[in-house]
Amino acid sequence: MGANITVDLNADLGEGCANDEALLQLVSSANIACGFHAGDPQIMQQSVRWALKYGVAIGAHPSFPDRENFGRTAMQLPPETVFAQVVYQLGALGALCHAEGGRMVHVKPHGMLYNQAATDPLLAEVIARAVFSVDSTLRLVGLAGSELIRAGERLGLTTRQEVFADRGYQSNGTLVPRSQPGALIESDELALQQTLMMVQQQTVISRDAVRVPVQADTVCLHGDGEHALDFARRLQEAFREQGILVSAG
Repeated sequence: MGANITVDLNADLGEGCANDEALLQLVSSANIACGFHAGDPQIMQQSVRWALKYGVAIGAHPSFPDRENFGRTAMQLPPETVFAQVVYQLGALGALCHAEGGRMVHVKPHGMLYNQAATDPLLAEVIARAVFSVDSTLRLVGLAGSELIRAGERLGLTTRQEVFADRGYQSNGTLVPRSQPGALIESDELALQQTLMMVQQQTVISRDAVRVPVQADTVCLHGDGEHALDFARRLQEAFREQGILVSAG
C-alpha cells in the first residue's frame, strides 16, 4: 500500500482559469505564473493571498517571454538573457510574497522552458544558476530524471522530481510532445492508475509500453483541464485510500 509515502501535489495557477481558489484547497503547492506566459501583478497578488489563506506552498512559474502561445514556443535565447528573465520573474513574485507576509519556497519553469531544460544541459544550468543566485534555499522543481534536476543538484539546490498525472511518457522518461498522439491522458481512470503507479512503484509505462523508472516527489495537476477540480478530488481520495500523505514537505 502507500505506507509511509508522502507526496507533494502541485498545480499551475494564475494562468487565467476560473477555478484557482477552489484548486488551491486541494493541492499542497502552487506554481504561480509570473507574467511572461500568463498572469499580471494583480493576478499574482491574488494567487499569493489565496495560497497563504489555504496554507499552500508558494512557487514561481517562470517562462519564456511568450504570451501569444502560452509559453509553448521553443526558443533559443542567449544564456545571459534567460538568466536575467528568470531572475526578473522570481524577483517579481518574491516581492509580492514578501508584501503579503509570505515567502516563496520553490521554482518550477513553465511550458517549453521546462521541456527544453529537461534535455538541454546548458539551459538547465542557466535556470539553476538563476534560482541559486536569487535564493539558494529555494527548491528547484523539474521533470523526474531530467537535466534540470541534475543541474540543481550540482549547485547544491534542493530538488523536487516531478511527474505528471495526465501526460503520456516516452521511453526516455520525457513527456510525449503536445503535438503528438498520446500527449494527454483523457481518461481520469487511466490518469489515476498512472499516478498511483508512479508514486507507489516509482515507475511509469511509456507510450510504447516500456517500464520507465521515475522518482515521484511531486505530482502535477493541470488546473486548466476541463475536469481539474473533479480529478483533484478523486486523486486526493485515492491517496487517502492508499495511505499516501499529501504534503509540500
